[in-house]
Amino acid sequence: MTGLYSHDLQALIDRALAEDLAAGDPTTDALIPSSQTGRGMVIAKAEGVLAGAEAAAAVFRRVDPSLAVRVCLPDGSRLKHGVAVLEVSDRLASILTAERTALNLLQRLSGIATLTRRYVDAVAGTHARIADTRKTTPGLRALEKHAVRMGGGTNHRRSLGDGVLIKDNHIAACHARGMSIADIIKAARQHTPHTLKVEIEVTSLDQFRQALDAGADIIMLDNMPVDTMRQAVTIANGKAVLEASGGVNLQTLRAIAETDVDLISIGSLTHSAPSIDLSLEVAQDPAR
Repeated sequence: MTGLYSHDLQALIDRALAEDLAAGDPTTDALIPSSQTGRGMVIAKAEGVLAGAEAAAAVFRRVDPSLAVRVCLPDGSRLKHGVAVLEVSDRLASILTAERTALNLLQRLSGIATLTRRYVDAVAGTHARIADTRKTTPGLRALEKHAVRMGGGTNHRRSLGDGVLIKDNHIAACHARGMSIADIIKAARQHTPHTLKVEIEVTSLDQFRQALDAGADIIMLDNMPVDTMRQAVTIANGKAVLEASGGVNLQTLRAIAETDVDLISIGSLTHSAPSIDLSLEVAQDPAR
């Protein structure tokens, strides 16, 4: 999966399986002999956008490397009710043991991709791109940001080290030492590599003008009224990338996008996306 090295995915899966299998699977051990074989199909129970198919397949393979796993649809595919997403076959006990962990990842990531697609579709025809934030589930960031991309969105910083983002608390702490917006941006440039872009969060046109004059690469318009955002776009005239953030939902989105901002960042893509309903349907092989 793009953006997630195989060893990182393996470690993530191991942690997820440890939650479910720390004390084993006594139900399956008691009822399903290791010799019994079968086939499982992961089926979509709702419409949406698929994400996490390879991660789910990796769960089955981790529980039992002998399982035959086939991904039926690539991530980013549109889901319809009843469509097959993944097929797994061989030892039935292994399939049942891996089921919940695989489905948890698949449902969660597909939910993120589906919600992202709704936002992306809602700004179609405008200049704006939909971006995620770092408001992700601890340990799942790489997968959740992958899901955002599968929904047509773009990724903001993957970690604190990906760029300079001067937020309100940074500004307040610096103001307490007598620093202006220009001083803050200058200090950020002096103490970070030249390869990192400098972004700053502003809440007023006065702060915006200061940040623009100080040469910020990206300016985040935080919880600004739409009319104020529109003024900021006119003032900037392409001198900085403008990102709208705060108070964004599907009801307010279109008006924000039509101000001609470059990015709209939305934390709810990852922290509030409802899971997509998928289930594993199992058929056992005839007795031999």
